[in-house]
Amino acid sequence: MNTCATQTGSLQSADRRSFVHAAGVLTGVIALCNPLAALLPSRAWAVAMRALSSAEAAALLAMIRTIAPHDTLDDAAYALVVNAVDGDAAGSAEASTDLKAGIASLGGGFALMPEDARVEYLKRIESGVFFRSVRTKTLTVLYSNPIAWAHFGYEGESFSKGGYLLRGFNDLKWLPEVPLADSGAMPIG
Repeated sequence: MNTCATQTGSLQSADRRSFVHAAGVLTGVIALCNPLAALLPSRAWAVAMRALSSAEAAALLAMIRTIAPHDTLDDAAYALVVNAVDGDAAGSAEASTDLKAGIASLGGGFALMPEDARVEYLKRIESGVFFRSVRTKTLTVLYSNPIAWAHFGYEGESFSKGGYLLRGFNDLKWLPEVPLADSGAMPIG
C-alpha cells in the first residue's frame, strides 16, 4: 500500500487503494440498491474506478459533497455519484476527456481546500457545462439511493407496503382533529 499519500497529505501520489482506505470505505462492499444498505449502521464501500484516477475521484467526491452538503451523510452515498459519473466517462472517450478536463480545472488541491473555498470556486464555474453536468448527476443519483433515503427518513415507494394511507401518511399531529362528520368517506373500509 502507498502510505506516502497519507503521510504527506498529497492526493496526487495516492494510488486507488490508498484513496479508498483513506476515505474509510475499504472494510466491505455493498451492492447498489441492496435493501440491506439502509439497515446497516456502518456502510462501507469500495468503488473501482474505470476512467478516473484516485486523485481525480477524490476531487470529484469533494465537488459532489460541496454541491450537496450533508455533514452526516455517509461517503458511500456520495461514492455512488462518483461511480455513476465515472461509468459515464468510461463509456465514451469524449465524455472521459471532458470530465478529466473539468476535474483538472478544479486544480490539484481542490479536495484539500476548506469547504468555504470550494464553494467560492464552484460559484465561479456554476454556469459551465462541467459543473451543470456534475450537479445534475449528483441530484439524480444521490437522492435516488437507499442510503440517502435511510439518512433522510424516506421509506421508499409505498405500493409494495400497502400504500401510504394506512401507514401513517395521514397522521397529522400538528393539526387539530377534524370531526368525523366533516371527514368525508374513507376510501378503505
